Amino acid sequence: MIYLSHQQLQQIQGHAEMTYPEECCGLLLGTLERDNKWVIEVRETENSWTSESNQNLPDLPSSNQQPLSKKNRFSIDPYILLQVQKEVRDRCLNIIGIYHSHPDHPAIPSPFDREIAWLYYSYIIISLRQGEFTEIRSWKLEENNHFQEEIIKTVA
Repeated sequence: MIYLSHQQLQQIQGHAEMTYPEECCGLLLGTLERDNKWVIEVRETENSWTSESNQNLPDLPSSNQQPLSKKNRFSIDPYILLQVQKEVRDRCLNIIGIYHSHPDHPAIPSPFDREIAWLYYSYIIISLRQGEFTEIRSWKLEENNHFQEEIIKTVA
């Protein structure tokens, strides 16, 4: 289960709507307590995806048959990830997940999402239709390389 405040969910939704028709992305910073993740901060990041970002991955087709672009791919700059990892360690927090949007597609992981996912992170996906928020869901990659849906709980 992952716990977020209403304000944090609104921040993620706003980021997704602002970057439409491209995918947005960001980090979920927080704490772990057994199987529960508590989001303390949502950190918006730039979608740094380029055609070179996909070099080391298998050739995965785009789910919507569009050319590969920020409209159907996302990447977080590894330097930003390293900076944030150092920062959160000093604050006794962890990166507990990543969020991104699916413009004009459901909030379910794509083959590309599975290929780049890390075990135990939460992956929040925001679905938008014509720039308007429709759905938000969270997923966790299991050791069998399948995503399991994770319950999102809103807290005060």
